[in-house]
Amino acid sequence: MIEVKNVSKYFGEKQVLKNITTQFEEGKVNLIIGRSGSGKTVMMKCLVGLHTPDEGEILYNDRAFRRLSEKEKRDLRADMGMVFQGSALFDSMTIEENVRFPLDMLKDMEYGEKMERVNFCLKRVDLENTNKLFPDELSGGMKKRAAIARAIACNPKYLFCDEPNSGLDPKTSLIIDDLIFDITHEFGITTVVNTHDLNSVITIGETISYIYEGNLAWVGTMNNVLTSDNKLLNEFIYAQPLTQRIRQVSGVSD
Repeated sequence: MIEVKNVSKYFGEKQVLKNITTQFEEGKVNLIIGRSGSGKTVMMKCLVGLHTPDEGEILYNDRAFRRLSEKEKRDLRADMGMVFQGSALFDSMTIEENVRFPLDMLKDMEYGEKMERVNFCLKRVDLENTNKLFPDELSGGMKKRAAIARAIACNPKYLFCDEPNSGLDPKTSLIIDDLIFDITHEFGITTVVNTHDLNSVITIGETISYIYEGNLAWVGTMNNVLTSDNKLLNEFIYAQPLTQRIRQVSGVSD
């Protein structure tokens, strides 16, 4: 479990995160949602250690990140996988080399072991036989799946996904959502997804933290996000055409 306790973050005089307390449950898909500029990206960067909170603590299984030794922080980061918004594959590397990259950096394994893991991960995301292709030879959805394969190469305990559906068509977005959900439960990963994709919210959001102007405005699940009486959340949710249609079909009243 990842716990966030009274976390605040400033950039100069601007306070971006305001005394946030929430938690991300082990073995589940945990979403951080909010409009652009709400602070959700800063929250994720604090979680993975790219930003240090100015106040409060982030705890991994009761261990405060900022109080860990440098070796302990390195060991913890080796347990993290990251899917970046733009996939962030290395253009000069083949797909095989991209997926093997974290193994080369972090794991003391024989080459044959690494390749066995690479092939397993590529098969798991349905990218068999793409080993020797380069990223620019893949579609947008295939690139995201390759990024997921790379993120799980080191068999992480924690998976962080920053806007994984950005730039994808609705059908491909559903495929990526299903893949993230299935991998989370198959391998018992604690997954945190930063998104404003409402389809993700209502289909894979096992826990949801809604951030509004740096404040934690609501916490819930996909089972009650459409029926909440939280005004700020509803303004965010029902501004989306998808949920308006779902609301009409499901008979949720205004």
